[in-house]
Amino acid sequence: MTYGQMNKSELEAVRDAAAAKLAEYTAEGLKLDLTRGKPGAAQLDITEGMLGVISTGDDCFSEAGLDCRNYGILDGLPETKKLFSDLLGIPTTRIFVAGNSSLNLMYDTVARAMLYGVLGSEKPWSKQGEIKFLCPSPGYDRHFAICESLGIEMITVDMTPDGPNMDQVRSYVEHDASVKGIWCVPKYSNPDGITYTDEVVEQMAALKPAAPDFRIFWDNAYAVHELTDEFTPLADIFTLAEKYGNVNNIFYFASTSKISFPGSGVAIMAASEANLDQIKPILSCQTIGFDKINQMRHVKYFGSAEGIMEQMKKHAAIMRPKFEIVDRVMREELGETGAAEWIMPKGGYFISLYVPEGCAKAVYDECAKAGVALTKAGATYPYGKDPYDRNLRIAPTFPKIEDLEKATRVLCEAVKFVAAGKRLQANIG
Repeated sequence: MTYGQMNKSELEAVRDAAAAKLAEYTAEGLKLDLTRGKPGAAQLDITEGMLGVISTGDDCFSEAGLDCRNYGILDGLPETKKLFSDLLGIPTTRIFVAGNSSLNLMYDTVARAMLYGVLGSEKPWSKQGEIKFLCPSPGYDRHFAICESLGIEMITVDMTPDGPNMDQVRSYVEHDASVKGIWCVPKYSNPDGITYTDEVVEQMAALKPAAPDFRIFWDNAYAVHELTDEFTPLADIFTLAEKYGNVNNIFYFASTSKISFPGSGVAIMAASEANLDQIKPILSCQTIGFDKINQMRHVKYFGSAEGIMEQMKKHAAIMRPKFEIVDRVMREELGETGAAEWIMPKGGYFISLYVPEGCAKAVYDECAKAGVALTKAGATYPYGKDPYDRNLRIAPTFPKIEDLEKATRVLCEAVKFVAAGKRLQANIG
């Protein structure tokens, strides 16, 4: 029976049994963490060979004879551009290779727009009055933090199984010139694991913005991050944008942070040649060049896009069992209750859990009391405010297998306790 079908005594039995289990877990003094999508130690180990591919100065020369130990080449090594071009299907002329963090690139891109504007701006964004970004939600909390840090108003757009609700997107973008951007994680979205359909990508590319300096922030963080043997394709937004004469609307970001080493990967920004012509002179005031030795390290280690894809199969083999554990335990504990819904993704780093309306914060609190840390309830929405108080993001990749199963069982007991109690309150009311 679902909780909705139970009578008062049955609900009380569920609530009390869950409370007893939570008390047992609390007594164990657990310290388990499901908060962030970090690769586990086994994933880091498979890339350990990269640390030794550059051992002498002779290893630091590019094909054109550039010494990577020295200054030069603001926009990245040609070899590194080709590696990303082959992997993502983007022309090398549109790729800017930077440092270790795509998040850093995204923050700098928004901050630069605030200070200088973008191609098509009559003046900097900060001089144009109210500035707004669309935030498909649930979404990536760090995107929202960028806006909040820079004083940009955020507007929540609903996510659907196909991607952002494009009727909502069009209503804002095409009628409000203060809307300057939209955040997108188009493949295996954080946290729902949704890949935008071809139709949604085309509609995004075809937008007719009211603002001449509107930009789509296309954060393709999980471009090759499958959990199964089936590769999920994503429509090419650059090609589609060219079809509609909107290629300048796209700012595209990616990195190797979850391919090689987080914090020591290589990040790129891709944009039209005209956009890059506007951006590079400003960047040249900020840096003479990024870490070319690290760029060369990635080229030598992976060799090709095919080499990266082989590496990603190894990652998937490590990650998939962890996702399967979370899914199995939640099906065992919550599958027949009607108290939880979740999406088992085909890739990415998260499982998105939905509990009854008004329950997510309480579930988060119960887990914290029992020693299991979750990403804060509400974090997947702008300003940390889930309007339905339903969504919790689960990150299965970092914990050890045995810790992951226990943490998931604690989570399930917390859901039972809170959901049964909520149902009892509703019945009494």
